Amino acid sequence: MNKESFMKKLALFLAAIALVPAARAERPAPIAKHVVVIGIDGLGAYALRDSKNPVIDGLRERGAWTLHARGVMPTDSSPNWASMIMGAGPEQHGVTSNDWEPNKFDFPPTVVGTGGIFPTIFGVLRQQRPDAKIECFHEWDGFARLLEPKAVTVIEHGSSADDTARRAVQAIKRDKPDFLFVHFDLVDHAGHTFGHGTPEYYAAVAKADGLIGNILKTLEREDILSDTIVLVTADHGGRGKHHGGNSLAELEIPWIIAGPGIRHGHEIKSPVNTFDTAVTIAYIFKLKTPYGWIGRPALEAFDSAAGGVTPTLP
Repeated sequence: MNKESFMKKLALFLAAIALVPAARAERPAPIAKHVVVIGIDGLGAYALRDSKNPVIDGLRERGAWTLHARGVMPTDSSPNWASMIMGAGPEQHGVTSNDWEPNKFDFPPTVVGTGGIFPTIFGVLRQQRPDAKIECFHEWDGFARLLEPKAVTVIEHGSSADDTARRAVQAIKRDKPDFLFVHFDLVDHAGHTFGHGTPEYYAAVAKADGLIGNILKTLEREDILSDTIVLVTADHGGRGKHHGGNSLAELEIPWIIAGPGIRHGHEIKSPVNTFDTAVTIAYIFKLKTPYGWIGRPALEAFDSAAGGVTPTLP
């Protein structure tokens, strides 16, 4: 074979290789197929220390938990719900008060995601898993403005805690969402109306516990509980009939996680902040996190097979 013939064949070979599509990189398998986050507005961590709640207590027994997780300042709803789903604090995402709107803010976010706001776990999941079923049911009507509307498959405002739970239960039966976020507002209502720590407040906590039980029973009946990680947390606590200050009663929140890959009956000793929630969900789904997020996954909650670690504390 002369040199000219060899070079022609080589060129044809290289051209053929160029036409072969590159193999797609395999996405790492998630730790769980489904994640359900249940956020209870106004549920201070102290409330779970001072009362018995069979469903939440059961999650603690078969999961990992801390009653010393912290929200962000100010201890108001919008900054804390935003921080929970945005993986960062008000200094980064710019949600500094309940007056915040996507077009009304004191300062812009450090980065802007696909929805024109600081990226949330909803948007990150949609971007990296376009076919995911992502659903959100919220009792507080202000919650929806904190996330990218096009990121969710379904988002609905419940007229009450019961209605919100009913919608979530229907969604589990109908769609078996990959990611389900449920927001309850009844405990915060009781705190503002009757005061934190009052009998009426604890009655609302007990009712929320029962509604969580309904959701868990539905997951079990639909045969997906064993493939679901459930995370129960809150935005803030309160003192008297108010919140927004810097007391631990307002700042400390529960953070309880249970399901496949999660340690059983383990009290988390390392610090957990509300903005670690989004990063932990991303860790479960094996997603890449946005550059602007500052949270860390709560690795201590996971068993060794899932990559959990017990950090050395000072």
